[in-house]
Amino acid sequence: MIILDTLFIGGLKFVLSKIAQAVDAELDDENRLREELLAAQMQVELGELSPEEFAPLERAILARLRELRQAAGEAAPGAMKVTGVEARAWDDE
Repeated sequence: MIILDTLFIGGLKFVLSKIAQAVDAELDDENRLREELLAAQMQVELGELSPEEFAPLERAILARLRELRQAAGEAAPGAMKVTGVEARAWDDE
């Protein structure tokens, strides 16, 4: 009986540790965070989310991306690269 309990607990511990590793990997996935930010931006453009509701969400996602990059040693604090900026020029002639 003790052997079965030990095997059961060992197996359960193994499965739970694998689940925890998968969750950690998902939380630390930069692509998932970028997709989440893009989805929120689309909701703002479609009117499903107000800019006031979007601002704290954007801050949280960008802070998490900064944390991941700092942990990986890729960027100094505050040295993020901005991509995908849309610019327009008006000529008053």
